[in-house]
Amino acid sequence: MEQFQNHELEYVVDDYYDVSDFEDDDVSPRSASSSIDDDSMNSDVEDGFELSKPKTDTSALEARNGKDIQGIPWERLNFTREKYRESRLKQYKNYENLPSSREDLEKDCKEVEKGHNFYDFQFNTRLVKSTIVHFQMLLYDATLVEKISVSAFRLDFSMRTPVLSEQLADKGSFPYVVSYTNTLLYLEICTFQLRNLLWATSKHDVYLMQNYSVMHWSSLLRRGKEVLNVAKPIVPTLNYPGCLAQPLSRVQISTMTVKDNLMVAGGFQGELVCKHLNQPGVSFCAKLSTDENAITNAVDIYDNPSGAMRVMTANNDAQVRVMDAVNFTCLNRFTFPWSVNNTSVSPDGKMLAVLGDSADCLIADAQSGKVISNLKGHLDYSFASAWHPDGRILATGNQDTTCRLWDIRNLSESISVLKGRMGAIRTIRFTSDGRFMAMAEPADFVHVFDAKSDYATGQEIDLFGEIAGISFSPDTEALFIGVADRTYGSLLEFNRRRYDHYLDCIY
Repeated sequence: MEQFQNHELEYVVDDYYDVSDFEDDDVSPRSASSSIDDDSMNSDVEDGFELSKPKTDTSALEARNGKDIQGIPWERLNFTREKYRESRLKQYKNYENLPSSREDLEKDCKEVEKGHNFYDFQFNTRLVKSTIVHFQMLLYDATLVEKISVSAFRLDFSMRTPVLSEQLADKGSFPYVVSYTNTLLYLEICTFQLRNLLWATSKHDVYLMQNYSVMHWSSLLRRGKEVLNVAKPIVPTLNYPGCLAQPLSRVQISTMTVKDNLMVAGGFQGELVCKHLNQPGVSFCAKLSTDENAITNAVDIYDNPSGAMRVMTANNDAQVRVMDAVNFTCLNRFTFPWSVNNTSVSPDGKMLAVLGDSADCLIADAQSGKVISNLKGHLDYSFASAWHPDGRILATGNQDTTCRLWDIRNLSESISVLKGRMGAIRTIRFTSDGRFMAMAEPADFVHVFDAKSDYATGQEIDLFGEIAGISFSPDTEALFIGVADRTYGSLLEFNRRRYDHYLDCIY
């Protein structure tokens, strides 16, 4: 897992001034993480936010006039944005699961001409805030070797990450001895760093995680609404003989996706939650695995070659499951040698990219799960993948801070290596027309590449905070970025820049 040497850098402002001194007085109390009151946690409720734009939000006009796009008051601080960026870059440490020499990696990377603006900043709101689940802690009595109640010791790291003396594994567990009321304990830390917690279904509609709620944000109305609350018991509406659905409660959402009015979310304990956005309640929910470390790392909704909609899940139990998207029966199950962090199905529904706790990436038959090809080149664990809409190019993101592009017609080696700025590549997205590809690091940087230039030109979006997810709108007109930060957590919107050359002849 990536960590800053100085863990206090996790929150942009905390190092330098008392946050309370700078919190805006005019923020609606419903815009904070406490916006969901106890009564609303029992069901899907209308949770409207104020329509007027508070001072915490930033418009394109304000940004052009000098306001920071995230609303950070640099003019009131004793350091500049540039100095703070320099500090972040120096102190950030990218975690390595597979330590190896990275000396030759830089020279393999494509030289990209940066400074382009393919997507212009449009709006930033703090009325909805992305949140990320970082850790779960399980404690064991070291002398009795018995598992102690998890709920009694589970800590909430959403407010502040404690400083631990050792690096934490990116995902999984390791022994760590601590003292708790004079008792030696065995500490198992399950960390989660995959970043697919935001999805745009149109240029005006975005779904994102905020604590225990899936929120819908309308960029047109500038209004947020809760569409799913997983803090209290969820009872599935689907019920037929042999149905695998079961009630769930207090699900920690680890990943999500939305397509054709179907929202699918995965949970930290191997849960799967499926909700039709145009219907009340939750259609299906169940725990996919009883494995103690069965995080649902990725979910995908796709059409198979015959046009039938399918739901695919990738879990830490090294299994990929394929489910029918109508009655949610499990149609197939593929097992791989390592925990599966990400899967993506090719546009024609025939091939499956499988990535996980291995330096190798696999291409498998989407119907049988049989491995077709082994992609070699990355140096560490992989976390993200995406197919170009034409189906010929596959992009893979890795903890070695690179994204590799593979031509499906010749998989002997990658055709391009694109370098991140400081951390692993956690999310990759293509526009539906195939013109642009975006990749996000765990924090601070989103990169947009022009596929038409053979990925040789790019735009670097520089911000502060952990990135919960990125998503292009289906019409390619908007790019949304979710930022998870206690003070400056927000949703940023960028709009595609259009060059209307025909206007030049008028003047």
